[in-house]
Amino acid sequence: MKAARAAIILAAGKSTRMKSSRSKVLHHIGGRSMLSWVANLARSVDADKIVCVVGEANVDVRAAAEALGLDIAVQEPQLGTGHAVDCAKAALGDFSGQVAVLYADTPLIEPSTLEHVFDALDTADVAVLGFEPEDAGAYGRLIVEGDDLVAIVEAKDASAEQLAVGLCNSGVMAASAADMFSAVARVDKNNAKGEYYLTDIVEILRGDGKRAIVVKASETEVMGVNSRPDLALAERAFQDRMRSRMMEAGVTLRDPDTTYFAYDTVIAADADIGANCVFGPNVKIGGNTVIHPFCHIEGTQIGEGAQIGPFARLRPGTELGDTTKVGNFVETKKAKVGNCSKINHLSYIGDAVLGEGVNVGAGTITCNYDGFNKHMTQIGDGAFIGTNSSLVAPVKIGSGAYLGSGGVITENVPDDALAVARAKQVNKDGWAKRYRVAQAKRKSSKRKS
Repeated sequence: MKAARAAIILAAGKSTRMKSSRSKVLHHIGGRSMLSWVANLARSVDADKIVCVVGEANVDVRAAAEALGLDIAVQEPQLGTGHAVDCAKAALGDFSGQVAVLYADTPLIEPSTLEHVFDALDTADVAVLGFEPEDAGAYGRLIVEGDDLVAIVEAKDASAEQLAVGLCNSGVMAASAADMFSAVARVDKNNAKGEYYLTDIVEILRGDGKRAIVVKASETEVMGVNSRPDLALAERAFQDRMRSRMMEAGVTLRDPDTTYFAYDTVIAADADIGANCVFGPNVKIGGNTVIHPFCHIEGTQIGEGAQIGPFARLRPGTELGDTTKVGNFVETKKAKVGNCSKINHLSYIGDAVLGEGVNVGAGTITCNYDGFNKHMTQIGDGAFIGTNSSLVAPVKIGSGAYLGSGGVITENVPDDALAVARAKQVNKDGWAKRYRVAQAKRKSSKRKS
C-alpha cells in the first residue's frame, strides 16, 4: 500500500533579482504562475496535504497560495531552507507519511520525475533529485559512494575535489515526515552563509543509520527562476517541450519556433498550425483544423475541420463548430458559431450565437455594448449577413433571413425575410463637376491674394 504523501513548497524568497512589484513565483510560464505549476506538480503525485511556506512580506504569494487551496506556513525571518521546512511542521500537524520539499521557483519538474523521487523511498530513507549541468558553477554537489548519497556540499563550502564533481543538487528531496523533521531539528548554521541548510539532513540521517540515494533529472526540469532572463529561458524550455509533444502527437507545426502554447493547450492529431500562432489558456482544437499564420487564440473551443485566419483573434468564450471558417482580421468573443458557418473577413462577432450554415459578410460587427451592459445577438441557421452590417444588440436574425449590405439592424428580422436598413441612394447629376470647378476657383483666388 502506497504511503500518504505531502509536499512543502518553499516560497518565502524576497524576489529582488526579478525587479518586479510582484513576487517572482507569481510570474507566468505557459500561461500559469510558477507557484501554480508547483502546486499542480504536488497534486499530480497525489499529495494529500500541501504546505506553502511564505514570508511575512509575501502577501501576494500568500493570497495566491490560499486561492490554490494550499495550507500556509510563515517563515520570518528567512534563515535558510532547513529553517523553512521546520516552519512547515506545525501546518502538517500529525501527518506521518512521506514529505517532498519543492521550490516555487522551479516550475518545470515533470510529475513522472517526482513520482520517481517518492518511489525511491521504497529502498532508501532519503531521496534527493540531482542533475548534471554543463556548468556546475555555484550548485551544491552530491557526493556519492557506489549507489549511496553520502553528503550534499554547498559550493561555497566545498573543497576543490568536491567542486570537480559534476552531479549537482536540485534542492528537491523526500523522506518520511518523522525522519525529515527529526533531522531538521538537528541542523546547525556552521557554514559559509550562516544559514540552516536543508541539505545537511543527509549526513544527519546517515549518522542515524539511514540510507540516502539520488534520483536524476534533466537540467531543464530543475531550472530555477530568479530573474527576467531566467524567466525567458524557462518559457523557452516549456515551449520547446510543448512543441515536441504536439508534433509527436500528430500535430503539424509549420514553424515550431514561432508557435507558442499554454500549459493546457489541447490540439487533436492532423491539425495544421501555421507560423506565428499564439495559444493562450483554455484552448481545445479538433482534428483536421487549419490555423493559418498570425493567429491569437485563447479561451476557445474549435471543432473538426475548421479554417482559422490568417490574422484572426479568438477571445475567451468562443466556440466554433465543425468546418467553420473564421478568416483574416476577424475577432470573436463569447461567440458560439454553428457547424459550417463562415465569418471570413474584417468582422467583430461578440456576445453572439450563430446557427449552422450562416454567412457573415465582410465588415460586419455585432454592436454588443451600450456603454453600460453587454447584449446578445442571435442569428438563425442559414442566415446571410450582408457586407458592412451593424447588428445592434439585443437583436435576433431569423433562420434563412437575408440582410442587405450596409444595414444598421436595430429590430428583429423574421425567418426568411429580407432586411434593408440604409438610406435611399440619391444621385445629383452634374454636382461633382460643379464642385470641382468651384474648388479650383477658390484655390486660384487664394494664390493671387
